[in-house]
Amino acid sequence: MTRRTGPALAVACVVLIGAGCRTTPAPLAHTFESVDALAESVLDAVARRDADTLQSLALSEAEFRSRIWPELPASRPERNVPFDYAWRDLSQKSGMYLRQTLARYGGQRYHLVRVEFLGTTTAYRSFDVARRTQLVVRDRSGAEQAIRLFGSVLRSGSQHKLFSYVVD
Repeated sequence: MTRRTGPALAVACVVLIGAGCRTTPAPLAHTFESVDALAESVLDAVARRDADTLQSLALSEAEFRSRIWPELPASRPERNVPFDYAWRDLSQKSGMYLRQTLARYGGQRYHLVRVEFLGTTTAYRSFDVARRTQLVVRDRSGAEQAIRLFGSVLRSGSQHKLFSYVVD
């Protein structure tokens, strides 16, 4: 190593090591350009009783850990809420509500009329969460009704993703 390359090599090593320490948030999978497209996908999977597809539409643990948790107030150190506790609670409740949704609505075909949010929308740094989602649908007879198949929708940029099946 010469005097010229020594300092440059040291700086390059520090930059590369620092770059390796950064964590890139997990990309959100199964997102939709509109909340209507998301709702249509849920309605289709419910009609097919497709629990695997429905599960894949909700936030995964990796997405929650890297994209959502760091921005939630519960993640602040002074709150003393461990990530594992928060995720387990959300995941278990979401799974329970999904099973109830499939038991009640599974196999039924609905035509989406519109999506409504009955709760508040909370803005975070890189996403918004719209709560208490209600789908106004028409059943096979043409009768219009409001149903609640999932709880909240996450919007990041122009992408929409199901937050969880917890109907609050």
